[in-house]
Order: sequence, then structure tokens, then C-alpha cells
Amino acid sequence: MKAYVFPGQGAQFIGMGKDLYENSALAKDLFEKANEILGFRITDIMFEGTAEQLKETKVTQPAIFLHSVILAKTLEDFKPEMVAGHSLGEFSALVANGVLSFEDGLRLVSQRALAMQKACEIKPSTMAAVLGLADNIVEEVCASIDGIVVAANYNCPGQLVISGETTAVEKACETMKVAGAKRALILPVGGGFHSPMMEPAREELAAAIEATTFSTPICPVYQNVTAKAVSDATEIKKNLIIQLTAPVKWTQSVQQMIADGASLFTEVGPGKVLAGLIGKINREAITTNA
Repeated sequence: MKAYVFPGQGAQFIGMGKDLYENSALAKDLFEKANEILGFRITDIMFEGTAEQLKETKVTQPAIFLHSVILAKTLEDFKPEMVAGHSLGEFSALVANGVLSFEDGLRLVSQRALAMQKACEIKPSTMAAVLGLADNIVEEVCASIDGIVVAANYNCPGQLVISGETTAVEKACETMKVAGAKRALILPVGGGFHSPMMEPAREELAAAIEATTFSTPICPVYQNVTAKAVSDATEIKKNLIIQLTAPVKWTQSVQQMIADGASLFTEVGPGKVLAGLIGKINREAITTNA
């Protein structure tokens, strides 16, 4: 079975999507439509901006979404039998499998980015990558720390990202090293995503998601929150609302997709991060990049 996967924040690079814009009339139309919806020329930043401009959450998230979704729409043989996206990538996956329209998906991603930016300004929060520890040990260390710190991204065996209040994450990193972690390093991110620190953003985004039409998907989506195949539009909506404050179960999602018959994973969007993670989750998995 063909599975398509969509990357999240961190995969961006200057020049992303420029070849699509220049070589496809459909892509050019969609990019220009996106400029209108967003109210600024995001294409100028994507194609010729600075790394600093592209790193702003309100730019990064729509930029990755646009690159992924427009690339999917220009693929001649795009017939997904299952889809999944990492964090932000779940929105790209939901456009790709027909749950959300291009316009609604972009509006939600833009609102998500702005809501997350606001939540980051309320209280100092951050994320850290923990390498070389079993998931259960990372979870136990997080539970033992005073303050808010939780497992946020189950990326692949031996690579788990934690998230929460800055002081609690820093304390957890020190404890992880004592517990035998190869590395525990603070990430250059805007805040503590996929943790209770994003509750204000979740509330704001929930209202926007509730007001948006979700259609029946053409194929199941393996959602971050459950790591299981979901085909019911109401359930998809519910899980998407929870996603901002819940962990990304990427390892579990990929394992479940393989168990359900995924034989080829195609990464659609900037970079090759997910293909790399999938190879670490299952060495026999076949991965390609669109």
C-alpha cells in the first residue's frame, strides 16, 4: 500500500517551492491564491527571503504547508491509500486526503501559527531532544521533575523530544544525562509545543477548527494523537483540536501503518527528515521523496 507522509516545522529552507512556482501553472495559481489569503507575499520570503524571516512561526508553518500541499497536487500519480503528517504536517495530510480544502487548510495553519506564537509569549517554554534513552525512562524522568515537562515528539526509537516550561526542561535535560542519555539538548524553537504550555493556543484554534467543514477522507489518516487509522470526519476534527497539547506519536503511527500494510512511504514536502526517521523505526521500510 502507498503511504504519503508530510513534514512539520524545521524542514524549511530558502528557495523552497520556487521550482514548482516556475514550472507548473497550477502551482503558480495556488501560490498566488495563498498570497491573497495570507495578506502578504509569503512566496517572496520562501523563494528569496532570509533564514531569519523564514524561521518566524507565522511564516514557517504556512510555508511548509504550501510546499507540501502544492507538491502533492502537482504529482501525476498521487493516489494515497494512507496518509500521516508530523505535527503541522497533519494539516497537509488532511488536504491531501480530501478532508480539508486548500483554502481552509491554509487558513487553519495560519491561525495555528499565530495562536502558537501568542502562547509562546505568555510564559517561557522550550523543547529539548533526548537521544539514546528508552521512551519509558524519558517519561519517568519528566514525571519526576517539578514544573511542566512532558514527552512531546516520539520521533523514532532512541529519539524523543520533551517540552514544557524552560526551567523544567533544563532540569529534565540534566537528569536525562545522569540517567544515561547520549545527548539532551535544548532546541532552537519558539516555545513548548505539544505540551500543556500550548493550552491558550489550543482553545483559540479549537474555535476555528469547529467552524471549518471537514469532509469524509478518500483514505485513512494516521493522526498524531492516536497513532491509528481514522476515517471519520468528526473524530479527525476532535483529534486535531487535541493535537496542540498532546504528544506526536510518530514512531507508533509508522509502526501501525506498516502493520496495516504500508509498503512504500513517500515524503511530500521540504527536506527528508521523515524518510530518515522511518528508516530508523523500521530498517526494512522503503522510503522515497516526491
